[in-house]
Amino acid sequence: MIYKFRLLSDEAEDFRRDIEIDSEATFLDLHKAILESVGYPDDQMTSFFICNDNWIKEQEITLEDMGSRSDEDNYVMSETVIGDFFEEEKQRMMYVFDPLADRVFFMELSKIVFGKDLDEPRCVKSIGEAPQQTLDFEELMSKNPAGVTESDEFSDEFYGSDSYDDEDLDGLDLDNIADVSSIDDLY
Repeated sequence: MIYKFRLLSDEAEDFRRDIEIDSEATFLDLHKAILESVGYPDDQMTSFFICNDNWIKEQEITLEDMGSRSDEDNYVMSETVIGDFFEEEKQRMMYVFDPLADRVFFMELSKIVFGKDLDEPRCVKSIGEAPQQTLDFEELMSKNPAGVTESDEFSDEFYGSDSYDDEDLDGLDLDNIADVSSIDDLY
């Protein structure tokens, strides 16, 4: 089978890449095809995240073995076949291309071609310029997106009120905090 993935970016409206790849290829093959299609060097610790329909990250597939906890499944790009995670059109994932700033390409399996194979992945559609691969934090800070100037002083209001009470957290079961589905469930 051939999978056709569409890549989009929330940073560049006119950016789009369509990549075709064999379902038996690995995520490392897809990683390399993405980098080639956008002209990025292979010098970042990228990851794929399989997502649900609401773009919630569910399963990570890393470039290198990160030695995660033994009770979690650990998937590495070079050992993980794309077809093991994708079975139907419209499934989603994210490709984290700038891990320090958590910047991603949003990807969707847009088409499955049955009965055909593909030796090498290929970019079949390339529209627009990809966003810069990594952000220059000095440049970002010089632009001062928050509007804070050196003359601004932080007031007591910045840090919160003096009426904060540690007892507000009493009764929370912090050992089971992972079971909380929203912040409202804490109270």
